[in-house]
Amino acid sequence: MIRQPAVAGRFYPDNPPELIEAIQSYTQPRTDRIRAIGAVIPHAGYMYSGHVAGAVYARVELPVRAIVLCPNHTGIGPPLSIMKSGAWQTPLGEMTIDEEISEALMRGDAYLTDDISAHRREHATEVQLPFIQHLVGPNARFVPITVGTSNWSHLENLGHVIAQAVRDLDPRPIVIASSDMNHYESDEITRVKDRKAIDKVLGLDARGLYDTVQQERISMCGYGPTASMLVAALELGATRAELVKYATSGDVSGDFAQVVGYAGIAVV
Repeated sequence: MIRQPAVAGRFYPDNPPELIEAIQSYTQPRTDRIRAIGAVIPHAGYMYSGHVAGAVYARVELPVRAIVLCPNHTGIGPPLSIMKSGAWQTPLGEMTIDEEISEALMRGDAYLTDDISAHRREHATEVQLPFIQHLVGPNARFVPITVGTSNWSHLENLGHVIAQAVRDLDPRPIVIASSDMNHYESDEITRVKDRKAIDKVLGLDARGLYDTVQQERISMCGYGPTASMLVAALELGATRAELVKYATSGDVSGDFAQVVGYAGIAVV
């Protein structure tokens, strides 16, 4: 099955030359790259968060395989939804799902359900793919997982299962948590709230992030995917995290009354 683009022409250009030009502008310069185990990358329209996403993609060495965890914005489908086979179409061509990893994940996590409905209209994974396709090339493969649960034990278990599934792979895939930060509060409030969440990610503290987001009422849409990524990264030997870039939508729009925060973080 081929999943068709849902937000091409809205969140990012649907014209291939224009899309490539945009990606190249966001990912320059590509120097002093690091081999990352995981990353937090925003997923708003490229106009707003493309420069933050691009900074992360320019900073890390991308392997040929990736696992992309994203929130479930639509509310459709099971709490943990994987698309285990097929491909996703983007303006840059088809990107194939890595069936080997998908099957290993499903064997390890009873809550992962093979279900395309959660992915069909979800933008948070889709906006990552053109970056990966352009930078890695036609051999790039990925696994899409939509996280629609806030159950800590399920998030933690998913992280452990990811680590177990990829531990012995060479090259090991990068685990990307697709997430924006705080939503629709003032720039001043958003930056304070986001800093609290970012500090937990930089401390590789998955449970601390989970608790902080809830206690501080931080509307970070991908805190679940980020928590699972951190659990996996720690099990795979992560020792530090780097804030590559931070911005809010106000930096682009000039409207600082209601903004969305964007953090680009590499976990090494």
